Amino acid sequence: ECRRDIITMLERAGSGHPGGSLSAIDIIVTLFFNEIQRKVDDALWDDRDRFILSKGHAVPALYAVLAKQGSIPYEELATLRLINSRLQGHPDRVLLPFVEASTGSLGQGLSIAQGVAMGLKLKKKSARVFCLMGDGETQEGQVWETALSAPKFKLNNLIVFIDNNNGQIDGKVEEVMDLRPLADKWRAFRWAVQEIDGHDFGQILNALKVAKTETERPSLIV
Repeated sequence: ECRRDIITMLERAGSGHPGGSLSAIDIIVTLFFNEIQRKVDDALWDDRDRFILSKGHAVPALYAVLAKQGSIPYEELATLRLINSRLQGHPDRVLLPFVEASTGSLGQGLSIAQGVAMGLKLKKKSARVFCLMGDGETQEGQVWETALSAPKFKLNNLIVFIDNNNGQIDGKVEEVMDLRPLADKWRAFRWAVQEIDGHDFGQILNALKVAKTETERPSLIV
């Protein structure tokens, strides 16, 4: 149903990013319907889990899920990318309370997620931070600064997904700037790494279950 909503939104808007939205939708659905602790009617509940969509161009997937959960009116999906709409082509935390961070400048979301995770630790909160990145955006150097520092601060409350769809705007990721072996790179940075089929709900749920058992390391799910 969310896939249909994504395509309908983008067709109506006449622009947008279908590939990045569709490749991530199973992960976002699993997180919001099974994992993330939040209140549909209270966007700023202090003990909520946080979700940072680093690959901001995939925000139609997030809008579709928020509408399904009742956080935004379903009819509002028809306003995607219109002037004065809250549902812009990249997420805007000022316009939409249920968006945790304005993203779209690729490579920045993980740094934001680390900062939030550190803040929650300092406040002794049990809430977790989930970050979804694209594989192409991990070509950005800022990502690797966070990859280096998050294990140092033992951020076991940080769970990161890389949507490894091998696509970016200039072509295939492996041709633009090859990231392979992607998982091994993150293991070398001392992350708890898992590799799964990101369209298999069972595998996503199991990976999240494993990530919960980490006591000192941040988790990465490719």
